Amino acid sequence: MALIVQKFGGTSVADIDRIRHASGHTAREIAAGNKVIVVVSAMAGVTNQLVEYCNQLSPLATVESRAHYDHVVASGEQVTSGLMALALAERGLPSRAWCGWQIPMTTDSAHSKARIEHIDVRAINESLSRGEVAVVAGFQGITAEGKISTLGRGGSDTTAVALAAAFGAERCDIYTDVDGVYTCDPRIVKKARKLDKVSYEEMLEMASLGSKVLQTRSVELAMNYHVRVQVLSSFDDKPGTFLVDEEELVEQQRVTGIAYSREEARITLVNVENRPGVSAGIFGPLADAGINVDMIVQNVTESGTQTDVTFTVAKTELARALQIVKSGEGMPRFENVHTDSGVAKISVIGVGMRSHAGIAAEMFRTLAEKNINIIVISTSEIKISVLIDEAYIELALRALHTAYGLDAVEEKMV
Repeated sequence: MALIVQKFGGTSVADIDRIRHASGHTAREIAAGNKVIVVVSAMAGVTNQLVEYCNQLSPLATVESRAHYDHVVASGEQVTSGLMALALAERGLPSRAWCGWQIPMTTDSAHSKARIEHIDVRAINESLSRGEVAVVAGFQGITAEGKISTLGRGGSDTTAVALAAAFGAERCDIYTDVDGVYTCDPRIVKKARKLDKVSYEEMLEMASLGSKVLQTRSVELAMNYHVRVQVLSSFDDKPGTFLVDEEELVEQQRVTGIAYSREEARITLVNVENRPGVSAGIFGPLADAGINVDMIVQNVTESGTQTDVTFTVAKTELARALQIVKSGEGMPRFENVHTDSGVAKISVIGVGMRSHAGIAAEMFRTLAEKNINIIVISTSEIKISVLIDEAYIELALRALHTAYGLDAVEEKMV
């Protein structure tokens, strides 16, 4: 008898009919002789509404207000877990709904972005031994002080993978509104292909670079604890995409997938004094303010006395980052600052880059042939990212997808 963890996202439990439909996936695992832990998100739109209620009352500027925020927004998953338990009971399947504090799932005290510290498996194991389905409210836990905490947006994915690791589950099925992980966004690239398998490292890059199929922290957990994860649709019975160790990939493509993000903004500091400690002086205050800096490029003048520093931040953080840069507190001297929020980041990803040469050259050549200018470049062992004008993002994605041989083969009529 295997243990399976199933996670259903907001669109999969958006209303009563969909909750009933999702419970059918659980019923099939039970019929196959497996034990099941179900993790649910809030019904689609509910968390946004709860967040809006909180924002109308408080700017969430204090630790206390963020704790109250968590208490409110965690209620969406509590409702869904109860409804899912009712749907399973309707099918004659015994179950019990669990909130994070009842397990308990202990987290740190970083309200609204808490990290899991410990999961007590005893109570749920006793429930499973009685033949019950454990229906867990995702996204939430409890602090050492006894306060409800939440794991941040997409936290139900993290809950599901963490439970799969803690209970030694055979696999963790993440049910969503897409039927797997694709080589690129199929809404833009019509010839995108669904991948049967993708390595943890590749999925981690995809998740952090704009792919919204899985939450980044859930992929990190799966990789660290070797949890076998399957991403699949709750609306059909087709197999999905498995996250696996790199060794399980029989053939490593040059490029596995292409991700993109429209959420980038560029800041350029012009004629910065070039001396030791300049980078620390710029990026230290930004880090202290919790602003994540992504791509960085520095161009030193011929004289060596000045340099231009270009970096990217999230569009939502542009105004705050600009305020910090212009404040002068700890910042090196510079002559001017330019910003641009009309940019986008495109990344090609693949573990095959370790053994194939010319990936970057092909990317640059393909974009040049389409007259697309590259603003910033950054690389790692298994990815290459470029910043381009946002207006060219769809053209760039389609051209690169074809250039790397990722297009789906069209079926010919016999």
